[in-house]
Amino acid sequence: MGNSSSRGRSKLRQGHGSKVAPSSPAGDQSEQKTFKWSIDGFSSLLDKVQDGLTQEWFEAMGHSWYLKLNPRDKKSGDSKEYVSLRLELANSSVKPDTVVDASFKLMIYDQSFGKHSEHEVSHSFQTASTSSGTSCMISLTKLKSQSSKFLPNNCCVFGVEFVNVTTSKANTTSETLFVQKTSIFNEAKSYTWDIDDFFALKNPGYSPEFEAGGYKWNIAMCPSRDGNHLSLYLKLKKTNDLPEGTANLVELTLSIKDQETGKHRKGTGRCQFAKNARTWGWSKFISMEDFKDSANGYLVKTKCCVVAEVTIVGSSKME
Repeated sequence: MGNSSSRGRSKLRQGHGSKVAPSSPAGDQSEQKTFKWSIDGFSSLLDKVQDGLTQEWFEAMGHSWYLKLNPRDKKSGDSKEYVSLRLELANSSVKPDTVVDASFKLMIYDQSFGKHSEHEVSHSFQTASTSSGTSCMISLTKLKSQSSKFLPNNCCVFGVEFVNVTTSKANTTSETLFVQKTSIFNEAKSYTWDIDDFFALKNPGYSPEFEAGGYKWNIAMCPSRDGNHLSLYLKLKKTNDLPEGTANLVELTLSIKDQETGKHRKGTGRCQFAKNARTWGWSKFISMEDFKDSANGYLVKTKCCVVAEVTIVGSSKME
């Protein structure tokens, strides 16, 4: 991020002579609570920066941070343009086993009347979430308005004021996934469920059990909750052989056969079956209208045919 920030600033200087100057109070940087970022020649950003501008990292509250500015941001469903600001924690400050909880204010400074645009944020920074998300948005029209004092002499000041920052050990678990090569020991097992009278099925209807990969399975079929679709699932019947905290990675294909033309309706996926996750499939596998349409061949009079292909391709273990 530091390199991309430097390149962005260099282009601005060459194009319009803009200056991007971070500043902060004197003293111990690890204890600083306020950081200000002044941009002289702000209007040049509107032409030169397309995907946001990130300043060089700064030290505050014992961590390294970045401010990211987007001068032409947009809200969902809104055609107006906004100036937005967000805070990011440098990756070097986030260890896999720690959480940095921070409360802070993102600021766009009114340089005459002190009527700053600010947004208070609380965020838990972790390895998978180093950004606070976009906030502190002000319309570009309001920022540029002559009646406001956010942009005197084409200079704008942004900043962050920290309220509190704490670091704690993350309460995490990890999972290791072992993916196997295809062999004679984990070949796909196909099972066909011939249904003579679809309308006589219970809700849900279960196929006879079948074996695949050393485990017992059922196919489950039932109307969806909205009643407009047919749901189709693969169900692991027993989990006694699965130790606690383990799961099997299964590649499955469920099909409803087209008994007229052979253009079967298929769903394919990879999912993990465990003691607390014994059923996987599709809640809206096919619409009832298409299923019952005799022209499609899925339901011939009262008969239909469902096929399951099951392959255990790996296993996982939680730690």
